[in-house]
Amino acid sequence: MIFAWILACNGADLSTLTVAGKPISVEIADNGEERALGLMYRESMPESQGMLFVYENAEPRSFWMKNTRIPLSIAFLDTRGVIISISDMKPLDTHGTASAGPAQYALEVNQGWYSRNGIKVGDKVEGIPAAPK
Repeated sequence: MIFAWILACNGADLSTLTVAGKPISVEIADNGEERALGLMYRESMPESQGMLFVYENAEPRSFWMKNTRIPLSIAFLDTRGVIISISDMKPLDTHGTASAGPAQYALEVNQGWYSRNGIKVGDKVEGIPAAPK
């Protein structure tokens, strides 16, 4: 089941967001199963691609890298899409990376993408889809 979902995602429709004016293509994870699997088991991801995790509400969030082989950076976003914290995460690390406050969204990208693009806390992400009900 997991591997079928991964294969499906490799051809998944991508949405385009802009982060402080920089475009990035993202897969949307907006249900429990998609959010739980995230980017696990993948060997690589294109440079300007990521995954947006969409939640029903804003609350403190924590992510880990269990079964995730790609080094990632994560930005936690508030209800308006403003970045409240950015952290780097190590492959296969089971220690949690927590948001700096209540977050309704999280955006995972290849590690260093935020710094290479000059993106920082306080920048806004545009094009975020509506949260599920």
